[in-house]
Amino acid sequence: MLSRVADSIFWMSRYIERAENIARFVDATMTLTLDLPADDTAAWVELVASVGDPVDFAARYGTPTPAAVLRYLTFDEQNPNSILTTLARARENARCVRDTISSEMWEQANRFYLDVKSAATQGRFGAMPHAFFTQVKMSSHLFVGVTDSTMSHGEAWHFNRIGRLLERADKTACILGVERFNATTLAGSSLIDDLHWSGLLRAASALEMYRKRFGRIEPRRVFEFLLLSREFPRAAHYCLLRCVESVHAISGTLPGTYTNLPEQRLGRLAAQLDYAGVEDILPPESPRDARPFLNRFRRDLYAAGDAIAATFFPN
Repeated sequence: MLSRVADSIFWMSRYIERAENIARFVDATMTLTLDLPADDTAAWVELVASVGDPVDFAARYGTPTPAAVLRYLTFDEQNPNSILTTLARARENARCVRDTISSEMWEQANRFYLDVKSAATQGRFGAMPHAFFTQVKMSSHLFVGVTDSTMSHGEAWHFNRIGRLLERADKTACILGVERFNATTLAGSSLIDDLHWSGLLRAASALEMYRKRFGRIEPRRVFEFLLLSREFPRAAHYCLLRCVESVHAISGTLPGTYTNLPEQRLGRLAAQLDYAGVEDILPPESPRDARPFLNRFRRDLYAAGDAIAATFFPN
């Protein structure tokens, strides 16, 4: 298929996944702050630092307040990572490949953008923010379901899946790197700690599946579940395994071998997680801070994304 078509499909999927993840993080932060003191803005500061641009935010909004952060991450058209902006880019990419994707995919991508745009212009967001973010997540899920049900599972579908799962793996690592999850006691013994870890699991729609697997919330187990699980679809390891499958399907090479840089980088990163344990994420010399591991992981993810662009989407 044409490289420009593959590029548009890859980024269409990635932008829709990004919008969903931002909605998850904002909604989880709103829920968390209901149980915190009214003047505690640390969670909002961390939110801007993790999925926004703190310098840009400070220049245009000043001190992070709930209302300002919500505006910045949801409807701000000058923020390249707001929900509205990412959906506008997803819609434009979908429009460019309407002859490749199914009509149902185009209709859902278009409807998704228009619904969020309407909420921004009509002010419907302020009255029921939780309902709005829930609708964003469900619209993203609907797009994925429509894609899997109406698109042939060939090259285009695999580029779509790689884009979605690379973005998902990155955002899972991103939220795990938030300071409060690396600066509190890993025993998770206090009420505030329990609220934080429960909120993290809810942001990944992982609370129920985590409890089925481990029962009581233990921070070390949370890192293990969200990074190393082969079965949970929002875990980083799961995402990478599916990306490896797709890149081999596109290239036509056998599993366990590689003929190009994306196969090598994705395969190596997946293999690292194949044999990793929680002690690699939280090593004895730094048992309370996973950020060195997460920073390396995200850097390697970016390198894999760059390799995909250079190999399959050359200008």
